[in-house]
Amino acid sequence: QVQLVESGGGLVQAGGSLRLTCVVSGNILSLNSMGWYRQPPGKQRELVAGINFDGSQNYADSVKGRFTISRDNAKNAMYLQMNSLKPEDTAVYYCNAVLIVRVGDFPRGYWGQGTQVTVSS
Repeated sequence: QVQLVESGGGLVQAGGSLRLTCVVSGNILSLNSMGWYRQPPGKQRELVAGINFDGSQNYADSVKGRFTISRDNAKNAMYLQMNSLKPEDTAVYYCNAVLIVRVGDFPRGYWGQGTQVTVSS
């Protein structure tokens, strides 16, 4: 059974930093693209940053220059370093991974349970 587990959320003051971690566990054949999404209170879920297997990255305009996404393919892990945090970054942050479980399967997206990030002013 595939599981995505996020960690590293918490409460931080504006201007502070947090590092989120997502680890994919279970028997999988290949791990393709991964990404971090967030859902602020009362709003829709949005893409924060994505990273492909080759390391190529993309970011939402609102986090460019402040957040850095990375991954460790050997550990099936992904990270999000968040610096210069702002109150508007407050949200539940979700990990997403597109992967193949077994030969013959199509790639499918999986979600973690989410981790709360709260930035106080």
